[in-house]
Amino acid sequence: MFPKSTVAFLLVFLSILACAQDKNPINKNHTYELIISGLDIPWGFVFLPDNAMLITEKNGRLIHFKNGVKTTIKNIPEVYYKGQGGLLDIALHPNYNENGWIYFTYASPEGKERGGNTALMRAKLFDNKLIEKQVLYKATPNSTRGQHFGSRIVFDSKGFLFFSIGERGDRDTNPQDITRDCGKIYRLHDNGQIPMDNPFVNYENAKTAIYSYGHRNPQGMTIHPTTGEIWTHEHGPKGGDEINIIGSGKNYGWPVITYGINYIGTKITNETSRQGMEQPIHYWDPSIAPSGMAFITSDKYPEWKGNLLIGSLKFRYLNNCYLDNGKVIKEERLLDGLGRIRSVNQGPDGYIYVGIENLGIVKLLAN
Repeated sequence: MFPKSTVAFLLVFLSILACAQDKNPINKNHTYELIISGLDIPWGFVFLPDNAMLITEKNGRLIHFKNGVKTTIKNIPEVYYKGQGGLLDIALHPNYNENGWIYFTYASPEGKERGGNTALMRAKLFDNKLIEKQVLYKATPNSTRGQHFGSRIVFDSKGFLFFSIGERGDRDTNPQDITRDCGKIYRLHDNGQIPMDNPFVNYENAKTAIYSYGHRNPQGMTIHPTTGEIWTHEHGPKGGDEINIIGSGKNYGWPVITYGINYIGTKITNETSRQGMEQPIHYWDPSIAPSGMAFITSDKYPEWKGNLLIGSLKFRYLNNCYLDNGKVIKEERLLDGLGRIRSVNQGPDGYIYVGIENLGIVKLLAN
């Protein structure tokens, strides 16, 4: 009989071996150009109307980049920089040219408890500093845990603002409880007010900003260019990363149902489905650790137009997903081995731009 410590070590070792490889084929029919170098963890980025870029670094820096010059923006809110927490996603208001509002999520220490939790702020940019800062949402309670802050931001065609918050590593309490923050997708008006048709507005003690629940750690969100649906992906545990299409009031199951297991190889649940809980349109086993998400709508990549791009942190490539009737039918690796891919966007010039940890932002070129 082996001692318990040896058994635990063997379980972890075998689980690492079992998930060590991703068998998606490598597509070498492309190149790339390094646009911005010297970045640490470029969590999110957006293009301004003058073709400048704003880039969030997880360590709390907001960078303005134009004509080869990087400028650090001042007057950033205090960021709780721990584990997966830091300065996270960034988005422009759909009418940015008229109102100048910039939205971003970050791990915030604001609150009574020690630690931090995900917050959503909007502000304007003037003279290389943020002004008119407004916290639109702050998840509670704070936690000193370093896991699962989320977070991505999108606006839909009606001008509603959606953002994600992970379950903060508290899987047995937060994601299935609509009276608690975390493990949720939220929906607000652009000024932070709660839409009156949000699904839980009339539920006693509910967090009325919630749009969907039962999520683990959603770090990808985008709008389908044809249907207008909200597509997300989220980290599973060992196995069970998911792509989901988000619907009002729907329950995505975590941790009651999952295709993943604990990192040491033990079961979380025996269930992969249950009535009243949504199934993912796709899941990965082994996990790829997804981050960033964008559809290709540009004619720059005729063979890939309509595909969905998702970064892999674990295997260090850009996952090119071919779709048919809302299902992933084929996957391949782009930018293979270049680094941990954190963020993906299609630029105003139609090219795909990719934020890669400890490298910078590259432009994807098709041959």
